[in-house]
Amino acid sequence: MTRVPEAVLWDMDGTLIDSEKLWDIGLHELAEQLGGRLSQQTRDAVVGSNMENTMLEIFGSLGLEPDPAAMDKAAAWLTERTMELFRLSLPWRPGAREVLESLRDNNVPMALVTSTERALTEVALDSIGRSFFAATICGDEVGGRNKPDPAPYLMAADLLGVPADRCVAIEDSPMGMQSAVAAGCTVLVVPAEVPIAPGERWTVRNSLVGVDAFTLGALSAVELG
Repeated sequence: MTRVPEAVLWDMDGTLIDSEKLWDIGLHELAEQLGGRLSQQTRDAVVGSNMENTMLEIFGSLGLEPDPAAMDKAAAWLTERTMELFRLSLPWRPGAREVLESLRDNNVPMALVTSTERALTEVALDSIGRSFFAATICGDEVGGRNKPDPAPYLMAADLLGVPADRCVAIEDSPMGMQSAVAAGCTVLVVPAEVPIAPGERWTVRNSLVGVDAFTLGALSAVELG
């Protein structure tokens, strides 16, 4: 008999919602305000990253001094700009809502594990739906131990009361995948912006279309042996 997973831990940007394209707008505009242009290399480097690392990458790529006050000002501007874009339109990634609904219908507990800060995550949850998640962990709530550190996924699993090695994590970025793998989760990766090859401890799919609670349960069963 096919079973469902004990718990599922979701990344947000690029996994549940197609928000990386909205981040693109703000990041490019910010780089121009700072007197330069955002390179593709820098854009790829900040996919799945938290705000502090994002500012360090952007300032470094533009040859700017990493002045804390200037980076704080830039981060505040980027957050406000992204909030505006989130409120205008926040499209789902293909198949993501259907997977959420299948898991909810089968009583699988879920948590949101995102590098995005709480204020912006709350705006996104207005569209996604808070009721899907028993817990949320945001990028400004992990004491600086952001992805690819395992801490965010370990914290989420603990809040659900399920060991991380019995959770399925769904990710789209290299940083997020590394975080979930390091935490011991069974990991499904659906790349959004940066290609990711299959590996020994994670499975890669092109889309969440056709995935449901039982698909994830079967994946977990294979990983657990």
